[in-house]
Amino acid sequence: MDAAGRAGRGPEQAGGAAGVGQGGAGPGDAGALTAELLQRRLARFAAAREWGQYHTPKNLAAALSVEASELLEIFQWLTPGQAARIMDDPENAFRVRDEVADVLAYTLQLCEVLGIDALEALAAKIERNERRFPAGPYPLGPEPSAAREVPPRSSAPPHSPE
Repeated sequence: MDAAGRAGRGPEQAGGAAGVGQGGAGPGDAGALTAELLQRRLARFAAAREWGQYHTPKNLAAALSVEASELLEIFQWLTPGQAARIMDDPENAFRVRDEVADVLAYTLQLCEVLGIDALEALAAKIERNERRFPAGPYPLGPEPSAAREVPPRSSAPPHSPE
């Protein structure tokens, strides 16, 4: 969503990737960017506008979902071929990069609020997926039920620690 579209939102919905370009490493300094640096910049951006009260885990998760939906909306009615070529058109490429930035911004802000090291969490998830889905040919259809790995279900409610 462009700046004009964001202008109508309240503080609980604004502040995704907006303003991240001011101060610190920018697009020309890509080698200097880290998730931690971007999280600090996003936190400063929100703090300067007194938005911290709105940046609760629930609100950030909801905003993340909205931004992911806005990214999906760009691809919604495209054929697979059109979707594969989306970045060839400068206007569409800008829209995709902008929504990806919003998704990443809210993901990093959510991680900051919850004390999650985003890169560590991603590395751990990749390791679990590498064990769960070893390299090799995979059938195009669903796995036979006997071969499927089904993780054990917890009896604890989803919001309580196990």
